[in-house]
Amino acid sequence: MTIYIDPPTWPGHGRMWSHLISDVSYEELRLFADGLGLPRRAFERDHYDVPSHRYADAVGAGAVQVGSREVVRLLRASGLRRPKGLVQRFSS
Repeated sequence: MTIYIDPPTWPGHGRMWSHLISDVSYEELRLFADGLGLPRRAFERDHYDVPSHRYADAVGAGAVQVGSREVVRLLRASGLRRPKGLVQRFSS
């Protein structure tokens, strides 16, 4: 299982955010996010939004640190990239 996270460089709602992804499946991503205690509402199309104060927790749990461009490359290569027009949220 490999989960990836980019640096918290994305502003929103008064804080900075990272993107947490899988290059294997959304199920793998959901299981990792559940283990971190991330809410399901943090899932956005093809990634979880992770606030900067949780970045170290994700890395400590095994997420591999990559740049933002690498996140997009990995999603595209795996076929898991979802354009903004397609929205899917996991049910609780």
